[in-house]
Amino acid sequence: MTLPDLGSSLPEIVLRTAIVYLFLVLILRLTGKREVGQMSILELIVILIISDAVQNSMVGENTTLWGGLIAVVTLFAMDYLLKFASDRSRRIRNVVEGEPRLLVRDGRVLAKALSEERVDVEDVRAAARGVGIARLEDVRLAVLETDGSISIVPMEGHAQQPSEKPTAT
Repeated sequence: MTLPDLGSSLPEIVLRTAIVYLFLVLILRLTGKREVGQMSILELIVILIISDAVQNSMVGENTTLWGGLIAVVTLFAMDYLLKFASDRSRRIRNVVEGEPRLLVRDGRVLAKALSEERVDVEDVRAAARGVGIARLEDVRLAVLETDGSISIVPMEGHAQQPSEKPTAT
C-alpha cells in the first residue's frame, strides 16, 4: 500500500499540518485523560520526540522560513477551530475531551473504571489526601475530570480540611 505524496508547497503544508494535528489529537485522546493530565518524564520525552518525528511530515522538503511559519499558523488555526467547535457542540466536546468518569462511589473503588482509565488507586488516594481525607472509605465520590485531575467529594459528616490561610498580625 502506498500513501499519496502530498508535496510541500505552501497550500500542501497547510493540508499536511492539519492532518498531523488531527491525527495527534486522536492519538492523545485514545491514550486517556490521565495520561495527558499527569504527564510523567517518560511521557514528556515521547511528546518531544513526536514533535521532531512529525516535523518533516508537516513541511516535507520545504525547509523555508515560510514553510515553518505556515505550519505554525496552521497549528494555531486548527487548535482554535477545534476549540471553537467544541464550545458549540457537545458531541464534538465529548469526542475531543471525553466525559468525567466515576472512580470511587460511597467509599468503594470502581476497579473496572480505574483499569479502563489507566489510573492507579494510589493517584486517587493522593487526591483524597490533598483534600484532607485519609481513607478512601471516607470518599463519597472520586471523579476523573476531562482535564485529567481527580475531584473528591467527601462522605457526609466528614469535613474537608480547610486550606491554611495566613493570619493577619
